[in-house]
Amino acid sequence: MATAQQSTVESLRVDVIENDCRPKAGWRGCTIGEHIQFSTDSLESYFFASWRPVVYDALLLAAAVEFCDKLRKRSAMGWCRQFEIRLPVHEPDRWNARNVYESLVSALAFLTGDCWHIHFVARKQDEAPVRQGRLELSNGKLAVIAFSDGMDSRAVAGLAAKELGDKLVRIRLGSKTHDKPVINGRKQPFTAVPYKVRPGNYNFSETSARSRGFKFALVSALAAYLADVQNIIVPESGQGALGPVLLPVGHAYEDYRNHPLFMGHMERFLDVLLNHRVHYQFPRLWFTKGETLRAFLDECEEGAASWAGTRSCWQDSRQVSVGEKIKKKRQCGICAACMLRRLSVHAAGLSESQEHYVWEDLKATTFVAGAATAFDRKKITRALHEYAIAGTLHLDHLAGLRRSAAYAPSLKRNAFHLSQPLGLSMAETEARLDRLLNQHEQEWKNFMNELGPNSFIKQWTQTV
Repeated sequence: MATAQQSTVESLRVDVIENDCRPKAGWRGCTIGEHIQFSTDSLESYFFASWRPVVYDALLLAAAVEFCDKLRKRSAMGWCRQFEIRLPVHEPDRWNARNVYESLVSALAFLTGDCWHIHFVARKQDEAPVRQGRLELSNGKLAVIAFSDGMDSRAVAGLAAKELGDKLVRIRLGSKTHDKPVINGRKQPFTAVPYKVRPGNYNFSETSARSRGFKFALVSALAAYLADVQNIIVPESGQGALGPVLLPVGHAYEDYRNHPLFMGHMERFLDVLLNHRVHYQFPRLWFTKGETLRAFLDECEEGAASWAGTRSCWQDSRQVSVGEKIKKKRQCGICAACMLRRLSVHAAGLSESQEHYVWEDLKATTFVAGAATAFDRKKITRALHEYAIAGTLHLDHLAGLRRSAAYAPSLKRNAFHLSQPLGLSMAETEARLDRLLNQHEQEWKNFMNELGPNSFIKQWTQTV
């Protein structure tokens, strides 16, 4: 792991302030209500039973971390940044306790590769409790799962619900109206992340978004705490959870957002903060995304009708519009997430309409020719081209990893690190990792064979 503490760059100082307050001299102000905006409706869906100030403070912390992460762009000369945050909380003694503070900054440093210093100070005025809603959450829940419109999320939630039934609590990670379900005429708990982070008069210039892992792990844990549940299901399949650590991009710090090692850090932090033990589970860690999708189709009645409506694309909607009169939002079809999706759909024996994607034809001989005819060619920038190549090469290199002598020590080291939080022997971990990589290799070869020898994708890869 990179040692964030070795950085000598100047700290970004952010003072999170209540309304009508001023930031300290020399600090950037981050105003609650302007830069961090809470949704009353969504907060009510969290505090459905009772108002707990520590939960509100934890949500405010997640928002402040996200604000800092987006505000300070990483230097081309080095990954690590330094942050110093002043955060007003209801119980500063709880947050400043040594075991809470040290486990928190350790988790953040491990996840982001940055150095974090946080000053918890007393609020000027207590936050007014929201109205407790009469929401549906019966006793006896066994697990929570983060639920969005992603393919893994939809599939694993379906598989988990088949086993657990109404003992599974779904936590919505979106914030749009269509993502807020009403069952039998009654609103449900945990309908959306209850805050949004806005730039205000600043400019959000950093896009690596490593802090998203902290946000979603924390939101899931808070829901488990409020629902008195210990088990949190992480829906990510093997390629998404382990691939970014096995093969980091360029000189970037490893991406641990969905990795068991990071979740172990979060478990320790949450245990001492909330006095509530949670356990993150990875039911699809040793399976490919294609295998997860196939299992969803085979085992869940809703699978066939549900999977096609999921989204995987990372691109901004403004970058994936096709034609002036066509309002249907497409997926780009060429970013790393879209390429993994298309690989997985093929591996599951399925197909999608070309019109789901901007890059309709992966069999085209050139990158530009693969895009929809009506797509504005001015949007096909050099950066987009390089981004597409990087995503494809990640999947290609992952397919050759288990046969690479140069990567053998790295695979063994990763297996060792995985064995500890998962409670597996070294031999069992190595065997499972090898099976996952072998399955990915076979799926990738089959996918490339389907594209044919003249595909521009084939021209970027080393696959035989």
